[in-house]
Amino acid sequence: MIAGRYLRARRKEAFISVIASLTMVGVAIGVATLIVVMSVMNGFRGELLDKILGLNGHFTAYPIESQFTDYKETVAALEEVDGVRFAVYFVEGQVLASGQGSSSGVTVRGMDEENLRKLTLLYNGAEQGGFDQWDQSRGVAIGYRLAQTLGVGIGDQVQIINPEGTMTPFGSTPQIRSYPVNAIFNLGMVEFDSYFMYMPLEPAQDYFKLVDEVLKPGMGPLDPLATDAEIDAAYQRIPRASAAEIFITDPDAVGVMRERLQAASGVRPLILTSWQERNQTFFSALQVERVVMFTILSMIILVAAFNIISSLIMLVKDKSADIAVLRTMGATRGSIMRIFSITGTAIGVIGTLVGFVLGLIIASNAEAIRASISNFLGVTLFPPEVFFLSSLPSRVDAVEVTVVVSMALGLSFLATLYPAWRAAQYDPVEALRYE
Repeated sequence: MIAGRYLRARRKEAFISVIASLTMVGVAIGVATLIVVMSVMNGFRGELLDKILGLNGHFTAYPIESQFTDYKETVAALEEVDGVRFAVYFVEGQVLASGQGSSSGVTVRGMDEENLRKLTLLYNGAEQGGFDQWDQSRGVAIGYRLAQTLGVGIGDQVQIINPEGTMTPFGSTPQIRSYPVNAIFNLGMVEFDSYFMYMPLEPAQDYFKLVDEVLKPGMGPLDPLATDAEIDAAYQRIPRASAAEIFITDPDAVGVMRERLQAASGVRPLILTSWQERNQTFFSALQVERVVMFTILSMIILVAAFNIISSLIMLVKDKSADIAVLRTMGATRGSIMRIFSITGTAIGVIGTLVGFVLGLIIASNAEAIRASISNFLGVTLFPPEVFFLSSLPSRVDAVEVTVVVSMALGLSFLATLYPAWRAAQYDPVEALRYE
């Protein structure tokens, strides 16, 4: 009751009440800021992982010792390993893509429709066109940002140029071919939407010359005068793949799954590169940034806790006569400590609860708030070219929110101990001497 009376403002105590209110606002801002920033960073990391691992596997398997001609058998054996969701094989190469007067370097991946269907992020990400009858289409699929760069749409021709073309007596000539655009996808990640192009597997194998033609078993030397039909009948085509992507159930179980994949029976020798190795620098930087941001923003709550100390010390000074009267009426030192501890802790608890609610509201509507501010100011906040993502993601982590709230409550309580102890040490005689 007494602590509640000390919290309520009176005319002569208005200044102290204003300080207490500002302290409460400081705690609320600190808690809300921590919740929002940590949620956005969680969403940023989670969204990047979902996008990166939605197209690129948790492991990339490269062949060693011989050409990757047994890619279908290898992928089938990999999918039998416990903990593997699925695996896909593909052809990959770097080319220059040209459209309506503009060019851009792109990565071309050749995949058949069966494997494309496994990549649900890509298969369902087609905004225009689609992947139906993909193997028979002889066209390409490009990201919407790449389509804007090249100035092409559905049905337009895209010319791709490979510098490692046909060998002639005068050297290598670039290989130039044109393909119609059959699909334009939007994955929400700048890297994929700007620099990736997909085409059916067989045309990609032909384009990158990953098809070996060897004589069929039992065929002798060909007649120099043999017709084209006889030559085609004597040779068999053996296509190759560049590598395979392996998608596992638990992305963090890289060490265990590497051993299982390498020990899998029936799998040829492979070089396995995990997603952690490919993106180690990037995600390590994100983790360091999370820790640094949490530490820096925690200072806001710490400053608010010091404000609780200063406001309580002023309250104790102002209430010295009240403390003396209470002591003469029989109040113990412990009772005095409890009064001021409850007063200071109430400031921290109310501020923490307000910050908790405010932080959850902002974190849950981060993208809508960003879009509204961008439209109002006429500027692009968090440009996708810099932050890789086309929207501002946010994921609230219950554990982190609990840590933030617990830290705020703990600091608020600790901040009350010294002023409450000073109040309990007041001598009633000295306090009332000049009253």
